[in-house]
Amino acid sequence: MPLPPLVDVGPELTPEEVRRTSRQWMLSELGEAGQRRLAAARVLVIGAGGIGSPVLLYLTAAGVGTIGIIDDDRVETSNLQRQVIHAMTDVGSLKVDSAASTLAGLHPGISVQTHPVRFDSDNGKGIAAGYDLVIDGSDNFDTRYAADDVCAALGIPLIWGAVLRFDAQLSVFWAHPPVGVGVRLRDLFPVPPAPGEVPSCSEAGVLGALCGQAGAIMAAEAVKLITGVGESLLGRVLVIDALSARAREVAITASPAGATRARAGEPASASAHIDADALAARLAARDRGEDSFLLLDVREPSEHAERAIPGSVLHPLGEVLRDPSTIDIALPVIVHCLVEARAERAAAVLSAAGADVTVLRGGITAWGERS
Repeated sequence: MPLPPLVDVGPELTPEEVRRTSRQWMLSELGEAGQRRLAAARVLVIGAGGIGSPVLLYLTAAGVGTIGIIDDDRVETSNLQRQVIHAMTDVGSLKVDSAASTLAGLHPGISVQTHPVRFDSDNGKGIAAGYDLVIDGSDNFDTRYAADDVCAALGIPLIWGAVLRFDAQLSVFWAHPPVGVGVRLRDLFPVPPAPGEVPSCSEAGVLGALCGQAGAIMAAEAVKLITGVGESLLGRVLVIDALSARAREVAITASPAGATRARAGEPASASAHIDADALAARLAARDRGEDSFLLLDVREPSEHAERAIPGSVLHPLGEVLRDPSTIDIALPVIVHCLVEARAERAAAVLSAAGADVTVLRGGITAWGERS
């Protein structure tokens, strides 16, 4: 559904800005008015890392007038594989300072505001209140949910993205859009996963070029919202699989209970649970030929190699989400991960495909603690 422009038309462009952005505002959908809206816009970017780097570069190049950068981290050598806004000479510097320096060289006419702190529920509202929209390129769940809560409270849109290994997910959240029904991150994922449940990039790895792809799409979403052109990702999650060079969409809508209702037909959770002791009994029965089922591990290969339940079959969550048909659902499936969050997501997709799915309560953590 088309949305009205987020930002009013700003002052006349300078001759230098006209020359700089001419290839963009000659697009009939944008025009001079759209470029003036961009020049008047104020965008806050959370994180100057893998996603934040391309977002910041493309927003600056597009002529967004005021860009805020919030990040409390410093540049490390291991960042440079994907965080392309920084250079070797920036190692050890605050990321906000390194990023601001790069943006000043790209477009000295814009205003860059740095916030060398971690965005959270305490400081977030005061910082975000000075911006028209927020782009979340953070890498932790506390920040993501704080950004969702803050933007909902302020009534401003949130452009969200997450990248891990070869997979990316992107969307636009807006609790109270001027047109249509709002949707939030908490409608897609009602509660954050338990600590350690989902591996980080440092644990599972990430393809640097995919960060660039995701960030460029998020920057384009910001341009569209600011100028009112095209159709945003509001109410849709774009899922990118870099390995197969394929993308698909999952449509979402808000639930009164704060839970997801996926219009693609995915149920919110698995239909049943099993505890660790009961699973041990069923595994023993399977060994005796008295039971038959697939024990599915949806963690990452490195996690499975470190510790696994005997007889389990590894299919990382990303593979299940990309193509659930790769899982043999002729037999009942018992799915597990570290705790439960990833297993619940896999179970939802497999259940929608017709599988008889059960989730191991407490995951492999509970398995290791059983008596």
